[in-house]
Amino acid sequence: MRVMLLVMDEQRVLLDRLYDIVRQHCDECVIHRLTKAQQMNLGAFLASVSHQDFDRVVIFSRIKRLAPQLRVLQCVPGLIFLEHDAYQNYMPNSKYHHMYSRLYSRLPACRALVSGAVVAQRMKAEGIDALFVSKGYDEAMLHNLGRERDVPVGFLGSLKSKEYAQRKAILESLASKTGMLVARTASGEEYLQTLNRIKVFVSADIGMGEFMIKNFEALACGCVLLAWSQGEEDRLLGFKDMHNVVFYRSEVEALEKIALLQNDPALAARIAANGQAFARDHYCFARVGRDLAAAIQAPMRTWQAPGRLTQWWVKMRFGLQVPKQ
Repeated sequence: MRVMLLVMDEQRVLLDRLYDIVRQHCDECVIHRLTKAQQMNLGAFLASVSHQDFDRVVIFSRIKRLAPQLRVLQCVPGLIFLEHDAYQNYMPNSKYHHMYSRLYSRLPACRALVSGAVVAQRMKAEGIDALFVSKGYDEAMLHNLGRERDVPVGFLGSLKSKEYAQRKAILESLASKTGMLVARTASGEEYLQTLNRIKVFVSADIGMGEFMIKNFEALACGCVLLAWSQGEEDRLLGFKDMHNVVFYRSEVEALEKIALLQNDPALAARIAANGQAFARDHYCFARVGRDLAAAIQAPMRTWQAPGRLTQWWVKMRFGLQVPKQ
């Protein structure tokens, strides 16, 4: 099976190793790193690389760049979307609310590889070929350095996006009451070093319905993960409260759990060790990349070519060849 993987060039530093693992587990895989301009003009790019010669065309881009290109996407058999933000499809306050469902439902033969187990279930109920493949962390970059931790409680990440309004509110409130570190770092060495200073990492993925990558990264670096419960998602991903993670459902509960962990260092150390092993066994790039390759190469629905007018338009506009069924 021949696979073509089209990914965002702006994320290559973070995800290049994951792409390489996917390539290693495919029969044949060609990786193209697309600029923003190329992502917004897929017709021309696909025509330039003879997309029709591949059994799978996997696209990892942003929904706002893909949705306007429906006619081009309809002309691509074996089309798969790799998507880490599809949880926004079900966030009423997101500007992408239902945008994913609308696009995928208009491409009935496509597959969506989404990083939320419940999101996958909801999309399947809508008739979309959605498979769950979790987010993960780069075990070659992030690990426990075994050093003394001098930051009792901390969070590293962004608070700017509108989708993070609830995150911002609860983290700032917790910081005012606990002295918790709330900061941003550069990717790479600074991020690794800072995670390894934190004893309890507070995650606040409120209203998202799934766990962001930082949860797995904090676990891998030996932090106790204090995470906002995502309901059914907790169980589906294998998390066990007070065993490999500590869950909270309100600010009051978060404060109680922080106090509990600080007053019982042995308990905190045990949960941190269990969480680190859990992340290593289930959510490292080696595991996630293998799962992605399997999902990409699994049998798909039968593709049907679009109407003649669409085929004529993409050929005239981009020189794009539409395969025969």
